[in-house]
Amino acid sequence: MATLAPNGHNTQPWRFLLGASRIEIQPDFSRRTPVVDPDDHHLFVSLGCAAETLAISAAEAGRPGQVSFDATGDGRMLFDFVDAAPAESSLFGAITRRRSTRAEFAGGEVSSEALDALAAVSRLPGVELMLVTDPARVAAVSDLVVAGNTAQMADPAFIRELKHWLRFNPRQAMATGDGLFSAASGNPQLPTWLGGVLFDLAFGVDGENEKYRRQMRSSAGLAIFVSEKDDPAHWAQSGRACQRFLLQATALGLKQSFVNQAVEVPAMRRELASLLGLGDRRADLVVRFGYGPDMPRSLRRAVDAVIIPSALT
Repeated sequence: MATLAPNGHNTQPWRFLLGASRIEIQPDFSRRTPVVDPDDHHLFVSLGCAAETLAISAAEAGRPGQVSFDATGDGRMLFDFVDAAPAESSLFGAITRRRSTRAEFAGGEVSSEALDALAAVSRLPGVELMLVTDPARVAAVSDLVVAGNTAQMADPAFIRELKHWLRFNPRQAMATGDGLFSAASGNPQLPTWLGGVLFDLAFGVDGENEKYRRQMRSSAGLAIFVSEKDDPAHWAQSGRACQRFLLQATALGLKQSFVNQAVEVPAMRRELASLLGLGDRRADLVVRFGYGPDMPRSLRRAVDAVIIPSALT
């Protein structure tokens, strides 16, 4: 279940070491994305998402535990089993249904009761959730998303890295078990060789920017996660809070997708901090949400592929 957690470019940058009283989630730096994520911010966010998913699933299975971040060495998430009663959670049933819906939503508003539930479930120490539903403020963030996307698409290294993780058809997606499956974004399924050629020909900044503008306009609001401190431990904590938000949103029938261009490009991240009055704090993630269509999900590697070969201790 932990491997179903959201993660940047669906690289699945984690490895699990199993023990009798602890599970370690270790970063897999061989799956980092150094162009879009040069400081491994998204990688540690992804570890936090996986750790929170593991905690929810383990509690449901009668093996509850506590999550912590080990800042020694490369940095890893620790899940230590504790002697406690099983804890059912409404979030558990949403794990297999959650996915990033990269499509236009239906517009409209989300009720105040639903917004309160989203805020409550996402409340973790060291992380602030900012819910933005005012159309003018959503539009202001949308401008930063588009500006960030424009900057990224002007970078040949960014395009090469993105293309490396694209999966143009089910056979390619199933062979790798990772990456961004084209159908999950509403794009046509193509032979691998043809997908690469058409990507080079058709992937243009104007079309992509207009797509993001439409998606942002159709959203009911934005969820912006802000770290109290700018370090891997807090990035992972943002991942935990974000996954709780995403699962609660899924349970409420809401769709979501990341629009992180505004935090991935440093200049846009500074403008976003100014717009939101964050001071020196870092905005970690921007998530759009609303009511929308069901979409295919990107695949995951087999569990055996992410377990560190080791005798159970």
